[in-house]
Amino acid sequence: MQTESEMPTGENAVDKGKLKISVTSEITAYPVEDALISISYTGVPENTLEEVRTDRSGMTESVELSTPPLEYSLDPENVIQPYSEYTLNISAPGFEPVSIAGTELLPEVTALQNIRLRPVVPETQEQVFVIPAHTLYGEYPPKIAEDEIKPMNESGEIVLSRVVIPEYIVVHDGSPRDSTAQNYYVKYKDYIKNVASSEIYATWSKDAIRANVLAIMSFTLNRVYTEWYRNKGYDFTITSSTAFDHKWIPERNIYDTISEVVDELYGNYLSRPNVRQPILTQYCDGSRVQCPGWMTQWGAKSLGDQGYSAIEILRYFYGDNMYINTAPEISGIPSSWPGYTLENGSSGQKVLQMQEQLNVIAGAYPAIPKIQADGIYGPATAEAVRTFQEVFGLPQTGTVDFRTWYKISEIYVGVSRIAELV
Repeated sequence: MQTESEMPTGENAVDKGKLKISVTSEITAYPVEDALISISYTGVPENTLEEVRTDRSGMTESVELSTPPLEYSLDPENVIQPYSEYTLNISAPGFEPVSIAGTELLPEVTALQNIRLRPVVPETQEQVFVIPAHTLYGEYPPKIAEDEIKPMNESGEIVLSRVVIPEYIVVHDGSPRDSTAQNYYVKYKDYIKNVASSEIYATWSKDAIRANVLAIMSFTLNRVYTEWYRNKGYDFTITSSTAFDHKWIPERNIYDTISEVVDELYGNYLSRPNVRQPILTQYCDGSRVQCPGWMTQWGAKSLGDQGYSAIEILRYFYGDNMYINTAPEISGIPSSWPGYTLENGSSGQKVLQMQEQLNVIAGAYPAIPKIQADGIYGPATAEAVRTFQEVFGLPQTGTVDFRTWYKISEIYVGVSRIAELV
């Protein structure tokens, strides 16, 4: 591999990407203020390029850094690494230091690096994470073909009566039979963002990203719904092996374009008529590996460029009887979205719940003003919502749509610890 790809200097440093870092406590989920992050090229870790600190919301400013040209990530024939790699060294008083080598930056999008710090305990050492290559650039085993619909007539095969979006899934970081591989409890939404950021390029069109995200989510929910691995005697939901499932990478960064799509779609999955389970939507890259009857990632990118919608892309590969469905239940949230946008003039129990949750969040994130929880959506509530949206990178509308409602729920659950894993 070319060293220029890790250290984008000279002719390769023609574009810019952005990096934004969020630091929270692994124990409390509270933001860590004044954490110091040193940024260097992965190829030259001793040469610090930038130093940034987190604000009281645990966030850094966006840092602009060099990347290879945009066209590298848009061309399936390109053989040069299309992203640059940076090493981050994170330290904060009272917490163990963390080093992440290989944070990937693509041009014209924002890389989001979320870091959770552990409190210092005696004889602890720095945590070091090395992020492997993106699947469209590195060498990974292709998916072993399976039936897209699992048999439902075997005793114990199906344990759920309906499709549920889980709060957490258990990811086995290796192949199924690798007993030495570690299991990770991962929030479902974070898992999807991680896999999509590991398997497609965030520079692609919105609908190409949507099609790929829907395929990833439906595949994952099939594993959840059928209890595929647990019925084989394993204690996890899914693996990080591309031969069996998807590529999931501990501590890797995600991207703003992918994060937005997952937030928009994460209650959805793919269906066929008269089939209750989510479809096991398998795919391959379509450049180095071909997979007739499955979606190809580069093929989806090409169709997105031609103006195809996400469902048109999916039907092109999987057939015209593929549909987008919505799960009736999302686990781990105090209350589901009311089904309409809350805004100035709205009132009732849903407004009250949202106000109460915002006030709990404001205890951890002091940039967000506390408000009177009275069930009436007035200017003060709109301003608190707008500040919440600013802190967490959402469009600053001052109204509570689907994305904002579930982001409020997610942060509330984290800082209130009502969903603490045993």
